[in-house]
Amino acid sequence: MERLKCTISYDGSGFAGFQVQPRQRTVQGMLEKALAKIHKGEAIRIQASGRTDTGVHAVGQVIHFDTPLTIPEHNWKQAINTLLPDDVHISHVEQVSDSFHARYSVKQKEYHYMVLNRDEPDVFRQNYALYFPKSLNIEAIQAACEYLEGTHDFTTFSSAKSTVKGSKVRTLYHASCRKKGNDIEFIFRGSGFLYNMVRIMVSALLDVGVGKRNPEDIPVLLAAKERGKLGKTISPNGLYLWEVSYHEQTEEKHFED
Repeated sequence: MERLKCTISYDGSGFAGFQVQPRQRTVQGMLEKALAKIHKGEAIRIQASGRTDTGVHAVGQVIHFDTPLTIPEHNWKQAINTLLPDDVHISHVEQVSDSFHARYSVKQKEYHYMVLNRDEPDVFRQNYALYFPKSLNIEAIQAACEYLEGTHDFTTFSSAKSTVKGSKVRTLYHASCRKKGNDIEFIFRGSGFLYNMVRIMVSALLDVGVGKRNPEDIPVLLAAKERGKLGKTISPNGLYLWEVSYHEQTEEKHFED
């Protein structure tokens, strides 16, 4: 058996999330359907770095799967992509050791969140960025981002529906906001993220940007450990799983077209 690691991008607007669901179009479902065809009907279960919700996109989602086939490595990418729909694409394939796990070997993840900040909406980007017409104080948002960095209990910034058992302590290595034209891009890199954590953080940061909160409120919110202290979870449409990084010792040989 060989273990293969694949990097995947997908447009989440046409999927009911990543994870397989009965009678729903999902990313996992499309990938496993393609792999079943390659394996002559044999079911192949994939493991992902994490699940993304309905409407969430990915530039660098990572999966792994085990296969008994001895297809030359450089053919895997083409073989799978031929069987995938246009809104899912395998960008990279590599063979890894049996000790590698797409979820449990993760070193850090990076998410981006896109906001369209102008008076008029863009009908062509409604599935790819949050339309937010209010004026924003970018400097205040950047100051608030600094308070999010570091190791904290992010209970306040996690969905009340989260199924995480135990600690909700996570480490954010980087949190930032940058504006280019009418686009505002939030970037978060961390050891791991709780359910809806990025969307809730962006919601709080936008509150800071419009003056509803102060940057200094962030430590208070973190200390409260109470989801009810913040407003609703914002749209998934502007969220992108950007990159997943792994501990080097789990990686071996690279194969890419």
